[in-house]
Amino acid sequence: MTNQSLKWRMPLIAAVVAISFYYAYPPFDMGGQKGKLKLGLDLQGGMHLVLRVDTSKLTDKAKEGAVLRAIEIIRNRIDQFGVAEPSIQAEGADRIIVQLPGVTDREKALELVGKTALLEFKIVSDDEDKLKEALAGKVPAGYTLYKSKEDRDLLLKNETLMTGQHLNDANVGFAEYGQPDVEFSLDSEGGKTFSDITGAHLHERLAIVLDNVVQSAPVIQSQIPSGKGVITGNFTPDDARLLAITLKAGALPAPIVVENDNTVDPSLGKDSVAQGIRASLIGFAAVVAFMAVYYLVGGLVANFALLLNILILLAALSYFHATLTLPGIAGIVLTVGMAVDANVLIFERIREELALKKPMVAALSAGYHKAFATILDSNLTTLITAVILYFMGSGPVRGFALTLSIGLCASMFTAVFVTRAIFDLLLNKGSLNSMTMLHFLPKPPSIDYLKVRKICYALSIVVIVIGMAKFVMRGDKMYGVDFTGGSMQELKFQKTIEVEAIRKSLAEVGQGTAVIQKVRDTNQVIIRSSLNSDKAITENLKKDFPDNAFEVLRADHVGPIVGKELKVKALWALILSLVGIWLYVVWRFDFKFAFGALLSLLHDALITLALVALAGRELSIPVLAAVLTILGYSINDTIVIFDRIREHRRSNVKETFEQAINSSINQTMARTILTTLTVFMVVTALYFFGGEVINDFAFTMLVGVITGTYSTVYIASPVLMDWPGSNKKVKR
Repeated sequence: MTNQSLKWRMPLIAAVVAISFYYAYPPFDMGGQKGKLKLGLDLQGGMHLVLRVDTSKLTDKAKEGAVLRAIEIIRNRIDQFGVAEPSIQAEGADRIIVQLPGVTDREKALELVGKTALLEFKIVSDDEDKLKEALAGKVPAGYTLYKSKEDRDLLLKNETLMTGQHLNDANVGFAEYGQPDVEFSLDSEGGKTFSDITGAHLHERLAIVLDNVVQSAPVIQSQIPSGKGVITGNFTPDDARLLAITLKAGALPAPIVVENDNTVDPSLGKDSVAQGIRASLIGFAAVVAFMAVYYLVGGLVANFALLLNILILLAALSYFHATLTLPGIAGIVLTVGMAVDANVLIFERIREELALKKPMVAALSAGYHKAFATILDSNLTTLITAVILYFMGSGPVRGFALTLSIGLCASMFTAVFVTRAIFDLLLNKGSLNSMTMLHFLPKPPSIDYLKVRKICYALSIVVIVIGMAKFVMRGDKMYGVDFTGGSMQELKFQKTIEVEAIRKSLAEVGQGTAVIQKVRDTNQVIIRSSLNSDKAITENLKKDFPDNAFEVLRADHVGPIVGKELKVKALWALILSLVGIWLYVVWRFDFKFAFGALLSLLHDALITLALVALAGRELSIPVLAAVLTILGYSINDTIVIFDRIREHRRSNVKETFEQAINSSINQTMARTILTTLTVFMVVTALYFFGGEVINDFAFTMLVGVITGTYSTVYIASPVLMDWPGSNKKVKR
């Protein structure tokens, strides 16, 4: 590039650094400054709810706008409850996603957002004979048997004299002896109606019914013209406040069904942040140290690009008000590992050009030119899986996909544009006459990889068959609550506790078959059980272990409908990723290469799932995210070799197709080892230091990195040799 171009490239890089720093600093709360990044509930604690508005019993006209009306009412309730920065948004035709930072009282939260709050006024029948008939199962015509808040049976006339639509205000008050109650007032029309009702039914009992439960049934002593009344009952102050809020916000237009709810204790969130940052720093430090030692000056330039890559990523997340989740931190770490690949590709190409005795300027230019197409191909194929994961996933998984997508785009800019500008600047100043690098392999090996391809085929088939058999044999135990539905809670005990003792306690409440997992080196236990069994489990554990207190760090509840939908989405995400990558490889290469790539990706997915099953782990949404990420990583590696094979076939070198494949694998082996090593370092940091929440994700990634490297060399490339007409030239 010319000196003239440097005049605008360096200021552009400086501007990018300044703008990114402005938007990214400080990323987290520090020194009294509020962090620029919005943390997900898994990092700060709180509740995530998936609600469905049941409009099945509404008229077509009433269905219109029912979800928007429900969102408005839920938002009013939450605002009055005092939740800081809640997130409430529609999803699909009838779902509402609610995020409540800092709220961990599940029962109170569900009551707040899920209570229909249909307020009705009905007359109580004092006819004892009719009540006895109703209790015997023969409810008289025109009457309905209700339960009171004190669990008493009351017979009410069906006629609703008035509803809460005329309610003007509701506040907590106090009865004569300090007992909390709820005082309400009606608008002018409601006040007149209430006056007429109380005047017409003197000395009768007026039941105040909320969501089909009688809150109180006082005797009407005199006509009430003021339009004001009191709901009494055995309320706690919190109960009275909650009732006042729900009444004031209004009745929901239709019943709310809670399909999924997740609760994370703030203490677990803080631990997750600490563990995630620690894993990130360890992984990043390992990569930075390796690059600096192995590539020397080039490594220092690459490390600056990596730092800028992270800065741009954090700035983009902050600018777009994206939410950083724990899987998102994993995405940042993984981005670092995969971004190194672009630098390794460039440096290894420069090394090859220098070996041909080219001057530094020519070697640098040729290295960037030859590496660019491969970098573009590998990043775009990884981006395909990230985009599909974003649109098919939900919650933290979308955070991971978004982070990975931004990171990949940033790495293209930093690895190709920024590093080249720095090298050109050094060249112009006369500070870069050569590039000294260490040699992992002094010279390319001359191994015949295709010679053992059939043995590798057989080995892979055996592992897949055994693993898939184990997958099927485990049945529903193979799937996490994400896919099967159910409850999951993570408990932290004060003292060490044995799994068998917990299982014995669970058996007393019919949950003896629940999955119990101890978190290594801690007093934490993860329990996966049937849906909504968590309350019975915790109460029984308190009874059985009174001297070993515990706290609930995390709780997830997934309904069967959501679990089924997630299974379907997971399958579609896998299929669409494979199809997207296949189409791209067909376009960039040809059908033969695309078949080899597709077979390799299927191999990687099946081998990874097989080893997850054999390791006794569950298939969950984070594990699925890891599998899809592995596809992107694996195709990245495969395309590097495919590009080299195509380059060989376009050259004038006289060699067979078999020799071209072996030569290409050998020539890129140093890059394959280096890239695998750097990605392996960061994923290992996630596995050992990232905490239990992303341990399954990290384990799957570790398996996938090894599997992806193996399949590139011993599956994808050899398949080209076994393709009919394999000695023909590839498409130019």
